[in-house]
Amino acid sequence: MNDEHAGLLYQIEHLQHRYGERIILTIPTFEVHDGELLVIVGPSGAGKSTLLRLLNFLELPSTGNIFFQGHRIDQSRSVPLDLRRQVTTVFQLPLALSRSVLGNVTFGLQLRGAVDASARALAALTHLGLAHLANTPARTLSGGEIQRVALARALVLEPRVLLLDEPTANLDPQNVEIIEQTIIEAHRQYRTTVILVTHNLFQARRLAQRVALLLDGRMIEIADTHTFGESPQDARTTDFVRGDMIY
Repeated sequence: MNDEHAGLLYQIEHLQHRYGERIILTIPTFEVHDGELLVIVGPSGAGKSTLLRLLNFLELPSTGNIFFQGHRIDQSRSVPLDLRRQVTTVFQLPLALSRSVLGNVTFGLQLRGAVDASARALAALTHLGLAHLANTPARTLSGGEIQRVALARALVLEPRVLLLDEPTANLDPQNVEIIEQTIIEAHRQYRTTVILVTHNLFQARRLAQRVALLLDGRMIEIADTHTFGESPQDARTTDFVRGDMIY
């Protein structure tokens, strides 16, 4: 990759991804800028979660290339550990380990040999309003609390890229606000590149610098948040913004 791609963290070229004979994603080109907060919207089944799994190297593209920091990611080579460790995902239904809340958040740090794991984990829990639950078994928490623990577990690793898969789906307004504010602060303070997928256009408007519409496995449109909401170029984006059924 040459100088024209400076400032790009991810670049996708001629990507197609299949499960068996079923084509899930067809994306000729797609770029993510270093340090941006990008929200990908679209209905259920559009391919949003699959795209996140590719960006986190949990799956490799069936054909085509993903470049991450100039490194080609494809079926022909494994992804180096130092690259994998720069990308962290919070899933819609995160798993809580069978240990305390503090133990959940220190887990990744301990795997990496951090000597100050407990202090860093407690600071993250404090930031998310969970310090008083540090010694509580994580699996006894509410859904909103577990999602906040998962976010703390991700952010304490100080990732370069934070991938979020419907992080506030089915949560109450208080938990939504805490999670959204934490995402905004992490992005601003650490210039963490955030890629969030959601079907919630209102959340996209609150958080995003750019918004992309994924529909039937294809990237329909991507634009800055104002342009996406006020003057989209594709009729399908117009329909989605208006709330019409495009499924």
